Amino acid sequence: MRVLIAPQEFKGSLSSDEAALAIRQGLRQSRPEWTFDILPMSDGGPGFLEALRKAVKADTAATVVHDALGRPVLGRWLRVRDSGEIVIEAAQANGLFHLRADELDPLHADTAGVGELIAEAAREGPSRIVVGVGGSATTDGGAGMARALGARFRGEDGTELPPGGAPLAGLARIDWQPPEWVGRIEVVVATDVTNPLTGPDGAAATYAPQKGADAAQVELLEAALLRYGAVLNRSLGVAVGGIPGGGAAGGLAAGLVAFLGARIESGFDLVARTTHLRERMATCDLVVTGEGSFDSQSLQGKVTGRIVEMATELGKPVVVFAGRAESAAANVRTLMAIAPDPGTAMREADPLLSRLAAEWAAEHP
Repeated sequence: MRVLIAPQEFKGSLSSDEAALAIRQGLRQSRPEWTFDILPMSDGGPGFLEALRKAVKADTAATVVHDALGRPVLGRWLRVRDSGEIVIEAAQANGLFHLRADELDPLHADTAGVGELIAEAAREGPSRIVVGVGGSATTDGGAGMARALGARFRGEDGTELPPGGAPLAGLARIDWQPPEWVGRIEVVVATDVTNPLTGPDGAAATYAPQKGADAAQVELLEAALLRYGAVLNRSLGVAVGGIPGGGAAGGLAAGLVAFLGARIESGFDLVARTTHLRERMATCDLVVTGEGSFDSQSLQGKVTGRIVEMATELGKPVVVFAGRAESAAANVRTLMAIAPDPGTAMREADPLLSRLAAEWAAEHP
């Protein structure tokens, strides 16, 4: 039996790589005769670098940048040897995983560290920079990213606004002289989020609550992003408010489009193409995937849902392991949750996931 193990991250508990290794350990415990193909997956958020690093020959570099609260952190990026392109995972700078629950600051967290990563990458002179977005602690529309690259955001009195999404409610104009490399280096945003920057499905309404925003703060951030979009249109001549995917990472994707001329691409498709996912799946007998919470949204374009879809097309049986699972959402052979209590599932995800995989394998020859 040849098994493809291709989970995404278990948010807040395990990286995609850690989840894959835990699943393999459990399966191997019960079925040592099976062979395994390990393929951590990502759609551009946390785990993006891990997924690509295992698929292509690349050199890893790191530089000190700032997290969403302005504290120094070490941000890694990849340079692909064959193409020379550079791959950035924005969450290395503005990711939620850098912050404790009591540190969340949805109104003032910003993306300056992402801009610092991009600036460092641009100094290498690549033909293309791929920015994977997702897992962010920010809702600033990418303003911090642009500020790190030289943009200035000014209020009615001409003074520069402080960092974060909320201050954009007072935005009057943007001063922007693009770095010389803009237009010469192609910038690609990798995400599978299709939400626009603003509106009922926008960055603030959909994702800010996950970053600590209450109802009043969501309303404030929505107003700020609406103002931001209007001033972007007026100052830069770029309309980003309704771009599909522009709301990814708190609007960082929209900012990358507006300031760097980026285009948005499916992160899953990019990773699947680079890792030869379909070809590897075609040679296996069983596909095992998983995520922290498998529900109805998982089958609407998310990594786990796309893997289930591809496996179904190829006639491969699929097993999904999840921290929390809704069986009604599963078009899969087996769906199992690692623990009934979400707190336990997060705290003890590694051993519980291994145990669940071992138990499943013992019962399914």
